[in-house]
Amino acid sequence: MRTPEENFESLGLVLPPPPKPLGVYKPCLIVGNHLYLSGHGTWKEDGSLIMGRIGEDLSIDAGKIAARQVGLAMLSTIKAHLGSLNKVKRVIKVFGMVNCTAGFERHPYVINGCSELFASIWGDDYGIGVRSAVGMGSLPDNIPVEIEAMFEIEG
Repeated sequence: MRTPEENFESLGLVLPPPPKPLGVYKPCLIVGNHLYLSGHGTWKEDGSLIMGRIGEDLSIDAGKIAARQVGLAMLSTIKAHLGSLNKVKRVIKVFGMVNCTAGFERHPYVINGCSELFASIWGDDYGIGVRSAVGMGSLPDNIPVEIEAMFEIEG
């Protein structure tokens, strides 16, 4: 059985730099054996953001790719604070927000970009938690997706 770090390595993906807070909050907080991640945006490897509204500026598939990029930013924060993805036991909850047009209805499909990434890292049993996926009229800096999450970590 491969470790989460080995699973990530096999995907050939690159993490963006861990995002710095754009307000008065912590990017992550450990309470007991839980790691809470604040809302993360669509940070790319070069430190820029994917921007646009789904259904207006971006397609649904571009939104799903943006959600995967948010997941990568979250993994970057985890590694920066814990040192290794192997210290995460399981995904508990993902809350995904989609910046979309009023008639857009496929929020879960978009957030699958992040959920599928987490499942590929920790497996179906530990990488898939409970989840919400909702639409928003806008998000900071006109990013298409923002996601926050909670994880169980090694105690």
